[in-house]
Amino acid sequence: MSINYAGVSRAIVDALGGLNNIEAVTHCMTRLRFVVKDETQIDYPMLKAIHGVMGVVHNDTQCQVIIGNNVAQAYQAVLALGSPDASSAAPVKRKITLRSIGAGILDALVGTMSPLIPAIIGGSMVKLLAMILDMAGLFEKGSSTLVILNVIGDGAFFFLPVMVAASAALKFKTNMSLAIAIAGVLVHPTFIDLMAKAAQGQPVAFALIPVTAVKYTYTVIPALVMTWILSHIERGVDRITPAVTKNFLKPMLIVLIAAPIAIVLIGPIGIWIGSGISALVYTVHGYLGWLSVAIMGAIWPLLVMTGMHRVFTPTIIQTIAETGKEGMVMPSEIGANLSLGGSSLAVAFRTKNRELRQTALAAAASAIVAGISEPALYGVAVRLKRPLIACLISGFICGAVAGIGGLASHSMASPGLFTSVQFFDPANPMTIVWVGAVMVLSVVLSFVLTLLLGFEDIPESDPQAAPQPSPVSERTRTVNSL
Repeated sequence: MSINYAGVSRAIVDALGGLNNIEAVTHCMTRLRFVVKDETQIDYPMLKAIHGVMGVVHNDTQCQVIIGNNVAQAYQAVLALGSPDASSAAPVKRKITLRSIGAGILDALVGTMSPLIPAIIGGSMVKLLAMILDMAGLFEKGSSTLVILNVIGDGAFFFLPVMVAASAALKFKTNMSLAIAIAGVLVHPTFIDLMAKAAQGQPVAFALIPVTAVKYTYTVIPALVMTWILSHIERGVDRITPAVTKNFLKPMLIVLIAAPIAIVLIGPIGIWIGSGISALVYTVHGYLGWLSVAIMGAIWPLLVMTGMHRVFTPTIIQTIAETGKEGMVMPSEIGANLSLGGSSLAVAFRTKNRELRQTALAAAASAIVAGISEPALYGVAVRLKRPLIACLISGFICGAVAGIGGLASHSMASPGLFTSVQFFDPANPMTIVWVGAVMVLSVVLSFVLTLLLGFEDIPESDPQAAPQPSPVSERTRTVNSL
């Protein structure tokens, strides 16, 4: 059944308190992400009841509305409604607490990285294509075609600080061109060469201040923090520069202040933070081994529900850049994603609701083929509850198998049938067998577990209602189980 996203978007905006309560809106692979001014104006029951909305996740400032694979259509429909009047509803001042600080950091990271995911996935897949062509021997080793393909695939990663700066500039409402210019300094060939010399022991200083040797390509945190600092520098410089000089003096002062701060202070601190997070994650992996992959496979759907899964994006990128592969988070996603697909197939097999069957089949195809699991997570598993339990159990078992098999990803495309090649190791052909085994096990095990646990079917007369206990005289529910 086709969905009228113009009507859906209008209903979403109304449930959020209208355009005047929306400060900003972006989208990722499956979600509309609204920054709201006053959360008390949001009608959550109304929002969750909208046909076409699979789920709602919210924190202190952001309301995420899960749409599914057609989120881009809904996003365009929201933009077509117009822009809010910033003067009509002032933002609510929020208390500064540890929770609000943590929520703000997570919001900044997720809000910055989400728009970049398509470019990262696209680059990853091109690099995988080059790897496959190299393995197949279709081109000579060192062929210019392979070199160019690798350059195409590597572009999004090499210039990741620039992309992060541009995305963060939108998030922090600062000048994008200045953010890009300063991030560009970090990946400038001359600066890269200077950092290489510093790494070899040659003293490098700026205005007598020592500069730490840092490699900024493939990094996220330095550019993100730098752009946040830039947003404050821009406002401060704007206040002190006379109106007649703003066209030339203001941008010059901003660049002269922000760029050295980024080079001398923010950049090294950002690298240390990113390296520290990576070290912590993979220290746990080093101690627990396959068990860490199993645990991650079990909790991954829960992380997706809260939006916490994007926290691992910088860690994955940095780990692949440094070692060429990632062996904890990405392998766990195989079982997590395909288990949601297998569970959705079981729901489609047993449900008597034709619309739910269509939703489940589409969600299963998305999760199994493309690795996009949110339609299955929100459209089926969370909605029916017990299938989610089946997925968590299956994710743990399949994560354990992936960990025992020593699977690791050479890219960061969401694991699915079409992207399974990222786990193939040219030096170990058995990885193909392990990947195939984990994928088949994920679908079959979650399918069987969902049938064993059963679920409360949704009557066709009320396709959007969440299954809640009620007297049999008012509504008859069928419990599907073996």
